[in-house]
Amino acid sequence: MSYELSKDILKYLKDSEEETINLIETLCRIPAPSHHEERRAEFVKNWLTDNGAKGVYIDEALNVLYPVGCEGRDDIVVFLAHTDTVFPDMEPMPFVNDGEYLHSPGVGDDTASLAVLMMIAKYVAQNDLKPTRGILFVANSCEEGLGNLKGTKQFMADYEGRIAEVYSFDAKFQAMTNKCVGSHRYEILFETEGGHSFGAFGNRNAIHAMADVVCRLYDCEVPVEGNSRTTYNVGIVEGGTSVNTIAQNCKLLYEYRSDSAECLAKMQAFFEETMTQAKKDGKAEITVNLIGVRPCEKDVDQIKLAEMTEKAVRVSEKYSGIPCAVKSGSTDCNIPMSMGIPAIAVGVYQGDGTHTREERVLISSIPIGLKIAAELILGYFEK
Repeated sequence: MSYELSKDILKYLKDSEEETINLIETLCRIPAPSHHEERRAEFVKNWLTDNGAKGVYIDEALNVLYPVGCEGRDDIVVFLAHTDTVFPDMEPMPFVNDGEYLHSPGVGDDTASLAVLMMIAKYVAQNDLKPTRGILFVANSCEEGLGNLKGTKQFMADYEGRIAEVYSFDAKFQAMTNKCVGSHRYEILFETEGGHSFGAFGNRNAIHAMADVVCRLYDCEVPVEGNSRTTYNVGIVEGGTSVNTIAQNCKLLYEYRSDSAECLAKMQAFFEETMTQAKKDGKAEITVNLIGVRPCEKDVDQIKLAEMTEKAVRVSEKYSGIPCAVKSGSTDCNIPMSMGIPAIAVGVYQGDGTHTREERVLISSIPIGLKIAAELILGYFEK
């Protein structure tokens, strides 16, 4: 069913543009690396409460939750945006507004989306809107990297059996995600006796053993199921002592990803076989630590997912005028989708430089994002 924003809502959104930009700046200046979102979470909770939201709380995973009409409901719709950034900084990020763009690490991913979500939650609170379903606003933690989707796992467990749909505001207008990219991430440690490069020449070298494993991991025939996509990557290598020392210790970080559960399982089998053989070869003592898992989807209602996707694409294109492609991705949606709950990630801004310190958001895209979020959210409230 189509939903149209009223004149009152459109006026609120227009009047809120400057406040939204100021809110983005304020949020950007509050450090929030994964697992350390305390200060940003506290700000979001207080801001929502000060703007009329009732019952806002922070859970043990540092999610900020604002439930609206959720009591006794098992048809809850979740709208979320993550509070953490990919950067480890615990000091305030630099921020520049040059009149055309907002510049700051993490300004787009996902701070602009978080501010947009908060502004719509404010409208709901101040106008005491009544939902037709249970609505749960979530500013969630630990979406990035080795945050391992901790925040989403927490609230999905706390509301188990009660959540029917999930919308994540994450990324830009031109693409939305409705298929999960699952991943497994590993830390692999190598240890040998090492020694002096001349005097102990012939002793085992941990870096040599690591290089051998890297070559084996890259000697991989990527599995394919239908139109699936599967990838792998060695992202970090560290170790050694000096140019004249046979390396005693080193390590690498490795991951594989796929939007197919079958292909992910095949990559796991290849990885485990590769590491078993490397340990048998004895070039080093090898320890493998699993440091991150993101699941693929499982048994999702494809009709409901298609309805949500069609609606989100239509609303995005309606306000942005930019074609919205549908793609696979690794987002907070992985958790509900792995539980059979339809979930999509929708973009509410334009910009570039994601996951770099040169990230920026186009200021003129913010009013568009407010309308996209408002239409998707307020369609679940009584007129």
